[in-house]
Amino acid sequence: MRRAPSLRIAALIAFMAAGLLPLSPASSAKLDWQPWSPGIFEHARAEKRLVILDLEAVWCHWCHVMESETYANPGVSKLLADKFLTVRADQDANPDLSSRYGDWGWPATIIFAPDGTELAKLRGYQPPERMASLLKAFIDDPTPGPSAEAADAIEPASSPLIPTETRAKLSAAYFEGYDAQHGGWTGLNKFVDTDSMSYALHLANEGDTRAAGMVKQTLDGAQPLIDPVWGGVYQYSETADWKTPHYEKIMWYQAHALAQYSQAYALWHRPQDLKAAAAVKDYLTRFMTSPDGGFYTSQDADVSHELTGKTFYALDASKRASLGIAPHIDTHIYARENGWAIAGLVAYANATGDAEALARAVKAAEFIGSTRALPGGGFRHGDTGRGGPYLADTLAMGEAALALYQATGTREWLDVARNAAAFIVANFKHKDAGFLTAVEPEAKAGVLATPVRALDEQPEVARFLNLTGQYAGDESLHAAAELAVRYVLAPAVLESGRPLPGLLLADAELFHEPTHITIVGHKDDALAQALHAAARLHAVTYTRLDWWDKREGALANPDVTYPELETAAAFVCTNRICSLPAFTVAELNETVAKLRGRSEVKQTGQ
Repeated sequence: MRRAPSLRIAALIAFMAAGLLPLSPASSAKLDWQPWSPGIFEHARAEKRLVILDLEAVWCHWCHVMESETYANPGVSKLLADKFLTVRADQDANPDLSSRYGDWGWPATIIFAPDGTELAKLRGYQPPERMASLLKAFIDDPTPGPSAEAADAIEPASSPLIPTETRAKLSAAYFEGYDAQHGGWTGLNKFVDTDSMSYALHLANEGDTRAAGMVKQTLDGAQPLIDPVWGGVYQYSETADWKTPHYEKIMWYQAHALAQYSQAYALWHRPQDLKAAAAVKDYLTRFMTSPDGGFYTSQDADVSHELTGKTFYALDASKRASLGIAPHIDTHIYARENGWAIAGLVAYANATGDAEALARAVKAAEFIGSTRALPGGGFRHGDTGRGGPYLADTLAMGEAALALYQATGTREWLDVARNAAAFIVANFKHKDAGFLTAVEPEAKAGVLATPVRALDEQPEVARFLNLTGQYAGDESLHAAAELAVRYVLAPAVLESGRPLPGLLLADAELFHEPTHITIVGHKDDALAQALHAAARLHAVTYTRLDWWDKREGALANPDVTYPELETAAAFVCTNRICSLPAFTVAELNETVAKLRGRSEVKQTGQ
């Protein structure tokens, strides 16, 4: 049972959530920072000014350093005030800008000509001297620099099928990119890459012992990124051995760490995976949950420039509380971040049987559904803000709804997922291939006039549309999923050397049937409930889980005819083969292991 926080902790949470402890100092008085707007370049042309975009994040340490050291520098601020329109945007609040410039931040600094032409794209912290030199150079000669070179045009592949040789190269690169010494795939700045880990979990669930070893080593190696006092996971380590955390706590990493530690626990029942998952779950519920049940966005790394995360997070619980201050929590509630959190909580509930975690997931989904839903099945990002709707919000909430359907058997959640899929296809599908990040472009000038098709989003869209189509019996969703894969299979993408574990994962799912587990029995029947709980443990990766209570009518996709039995039973189908009915949890576990081509010993790690 969850314990209520102490009065001291409760007061501390209230301070953080109320935003009473801002990290960064006030902007320089000489700079008039404006929010991003589609008409920014009309203003720039009228005033004959260049435009600088400071694309930051509320939680970003180096963004705060740049604010206090670079933009507060008299020389830099004078150049900007005299010759530039200064624009600042929070990348969490602006998914379209974030998708376009994600490879350059955070902070990302983009310099534009008055007509919207990109002149420079600067990655990360820029010291005052370098910034001043760059500003002077573009004032004197406003022509594009090397960083603003146009990207190669992406011509989608004609087929969604990965050629055999290409698949072999991608697979080899995936395994060669693994850090066999420390675990993980991400080089010096080490974090658990979501797509790489998800692909390893998929392989492990299919009986690949090498991939299982990679999952275990990585999750064990990443343990130093978990806050031992409050829980939650830090963003990354500055060193490959995972031992030098950078202390931001961002919802993407919370949600996916929660899901993947939970999935690993469901597979192997290792105590350290359960402990890690519980620590992240407790952090979300204690610190990141709004009174309405929605989830906040992030927590800063540092309390202030003087009290850094390295110092603060080394303190024990009593010392942290005695300070009366803590790193600021961004209390914006976005549909995207809530979708991620809901899916993570469902994975935890599936692995542990924690009914409270599942109830929290349902409450958050209901809150977002009542406050962020759009006509036609989509979701808007926040309660206010420019732009949108954005693909990421509807995609994340659609995935969350599908997870809730698996976990509860409640058909309304499948309806939410189907409507989200339809909204994505109707609003974000590009005429050639791939899916757009936003319905409307960020501006009507320069490269910004063409909406982005973010490569990282395409495999996830493909996987969601395909699995929703499996549940709904809707072939058109599979066809739409193929459009996303064709965009990633463009020669320019494959020849870039970019790692593409998400593409491998999408390929593994799109052209194979999921393991299909169906519970047949009344939802108030104790045996049916036990079978469903056991089936949820098997829904770690690509799985279709239905619960047919005949009192509710036919399933959305009644592609298998089940016999009416005197007692509840489970059926497992894969590759167009269905099992005999399983009447006990042991029989169900044995059947799933057999049809997935592996032994139960491999599954449990015994």
